[in-house]
Amino acid sequence: MVSFGYFLSCEEFGPRELVRQAKMAEQAGFERLWISDHFHPWNDRQGQSPFVWSVIGALSEATSLPLTTAVTCPTMRIHPAVIAQAAATASVQLDGRFVLGVGSGEALNEHIFGDRWPPIRVRLAMLEEAVEVIRALHRGDEVDYRGEHYTVENARIYTLPPEPVPIYVSGFGRKSATLAGRIGDGYISVMPSRSLVRTFREAGGGDRPAQAGFKVCHAPTEEEGVRLAHQLWPNEQLPGELAQTLPTPQHFEQASSLVTPEMIGSAVPCGPDPDKYVTTIRQYLDAGYDEIYLQQIGPHQDEFFRFWAERLRPNLPEPVLAGAQGARR
Repeated sequence: MVSFGYFLSCEEFGPRELVRQAKMAEQAGFERLWISDHFHPWNDRQGQSPFVWSVIGALSEATSLPLTTAVTCPTMRIHPAVIAQAAATASVQLDGRFVLGVGSGEALNEHIFGDRWPPIRVRLAMLEEAVEVIRALHRGDEVDYRGEHYTVENARIYTLPPEPVPIYVSGFGRKSATLAGRIGDGYISVMPSRSLVRTFREAGGGDRPAQAGFKVCHAPTEEEGVRLAHQLWPNEQLPGELAQTLPTPQHFEQASSLVTPEMIGSAVPCGPDPDKYVTTIRQYLDAGYDEIYLQQIGPHQDEFFRFWAERLRPNLPEPVLAGAQGARR
């Protein structure tokens, strides 16, 4: 059965508002949560970037929903041994409802100490080694590790959940989806791509969970939704590897000047018509995802949760869910 979650945006909202949204998401019938992990927002208009591990601590006292980081980069900004400790604590706080979603990161967040931003081949190798370190520490033994990228000496995590924290790996291309299938307990994406889901499963992912998320902008009119989405998230339509390589919010703003409102309107469900949202949800269901997360752009958060509870979720047609289960098999 496909489940639906809400995507908490640390780029757009501060910690107290994120906790408030999580409570509303649970009340509105969402079944799980994603939360982003950034040092910078994508642009200054988004305007926030709280430390995700502090927010997770607050969320553990505010909601009973499962939570996944979407995603944490455990390779440069924070050493994987520290991420292992943070993830273990989060899992204890959430009574085992925590999933560590990891990815190879973006220069926007990871270059802040002046390190060279490596090519994708190296970033994926660093990610694989970081996952090895995290899994070793989550077994509870004292760890000594000498790898190509990381060294751990006499390290042991004492606060651990009863079971190791599941680690889901993000992938937006064939190489990363293959890595996710080989080393991940699950897969994370933002693309409604059946081929990427198939790559993950054929590379070793099998029937492990596949998560995906997308942005929406519920508003009184479609025009208002497009205006807000274009104002706050034009970076959603930047092509290629720009999202991984541009180093500052200002660079994203410069590149996003090429993105038009029409481009956003064709890609992001906006406005009050539930059919637009159902069409996008169907794409992710048909791709074979098990969990689908929606992120509401802009200030109309309360209205969005009412819209989800009253008009969208109850009216998802049965053929949509049946089609998703067929694709999943």
